[in-house]
Amino acid sequence: MRENLHRFFRAARGVGVHVSPAESIDAMRAVAQVGLSDRTILRDALLLTLAKSQDEKLALGDCFDLFFSQPEPRQHQTEAGSEENASQDPDQSPSSGSASEAGEGQPPEGLGPLAQMLLSQDRNTIAAAIASASGAASLSDIRYSTQRGIFSSRILDAMGLQRLRDDLDALTATNPALAERLRAALDALREAVRDTVSQGLALYAREEAENLRNEILRNAPLARIERRQVAEMRALIRQIARRLRERYSKPRKRQRRGHLDVRRTLRRNAAWGGVPFLTAWKRKHRDRPKIVALCDVSGSVAQVSDFFLLLIHSLHEVVDDVRSFAFSSHMIEVSEILEKKSPEEAMAEIMSKVGFGSSDYGSSLVDFEKDFMSTLTPQTTVIVLGDARSNNLDPRADILRRISERSKRLVWLNPEGRLAWGFGDSEMPRYATFCTVVRQCATAQQLERAVSDIVATYQ
Repeated sequence: MRENLHRFFRAARGVGVHVSPAESIDAMRAVAQVGLSDRTILRDALLLTLAKSQDEKLALGDCFDLFFSQPEPRQHQTEAGSEENASQDPDQSPSSGSASEAGEGQPPEGLGPLAQMLLSQDRNTIAAAIASASGAASLSDIRYSTQRGIFSSRILDAMGLQRLRDDLDALTATNPALAERLRAALDALREAVRDTVSQGLALYAREEAENLRNEILRNAPLARIERRQVAEMRALIRQIARRLRERYSKPRKRQRRGHLDVRRTLRRNAAWGGVPFLTAWKRKHRDRPKIVALCDVSGSVAQVSDFFLLLIHSLHEVVDDVRSFAFSSHMIEVSEILEKKSPEEAMAEIMSKVGFGSSDYGSSLVDFEKDFMSTLTPQTTVIVLGDARSNNLDPRADILRRISERSKRLVWLNPEGRLAWGFGDSEMPRYATFCTVVRQCATAQQLERAVSDIVATYQ
């Protein structure tokens, strides 16, 4: 039971249900209480202990139904074969009669366990044998559709296929009718094993396929995401935001200590002859984190700005003091929108107010200096997310210089490739002069690394 449940937990993780070690222990305790006899009660117990949202409940229910539905072994005896057996000549020889009885009743002695099992046509026994052989063949390790043949062969070998072949060779010479029945039963067994492997592929390979798809998306240029991939990319950005929350939003219980303070340690232990029973440490002073995010939502980066806003939304959940602004030709503050509304609602409202316009970095920086420059302090990290294309208008780099002077750091994240910086109406080289960090963020992976590095400096 325990091994079977562990495989189920693995399958549950593949459908997106987070199952921690503590939750798996709780689920196993619940299963030990309710037992395995009633499938409905077992299903409810696992859903109650593992699912933490309605979406996880639905996914886990489907996973349970698929995991505990064993493929039915197919019938291998045809009607023609039955009629042939029924219409056998009663004047057959004694050897033929005994063979017929063996075919219709108990399997003859001397055959291997698998041959006897197939000839007995006991579906439950065959299903149990397939399940046992699947465990022995490590079916839960299947990852790709190209591995179906390999695992099917492993399961059949674990069930005793080699001995069955020897039995077939012997029966073909001594009892062709029984050999034909056994061969048909073997074909049905192969079909049942293939169904089992297909079921295992659906259960265990989903996580690997999703990881592979996510890895491709993580390295795909955000500006060239196809329309059919937008929903998948948004889901991936949400996963990145969730990882940032889980990694950085929890308060640090352990006090950070710096290097050993040798002088204070020696003075404190003078009474013991300098033996360091008590240690003294140089404390690390950490400033209170403060982030100001300026996000370009103009038409030139409209497709990328959705993903930028999703990441900024996560910053509001990770860092206590964040103020966010969005701009095209003018700038507005969007902190309250991002804090009080869901990511989808916040993005829709922000884009309706200031999105899809013609970018004017100079005018937007003028708005910031006029209304929001007082938000900057020597502890502030300013993050600019945009392509630095200002339609050949005055870029007002002097304002960016003053922003850099008033803040601790100025970080610019640009979705364009570095080869495009400085060409056309790009003002990136001029702006980069006043930036502490300039990074290309053309993919989700680059965006995650950049934001993670920024937040990590405050932990």
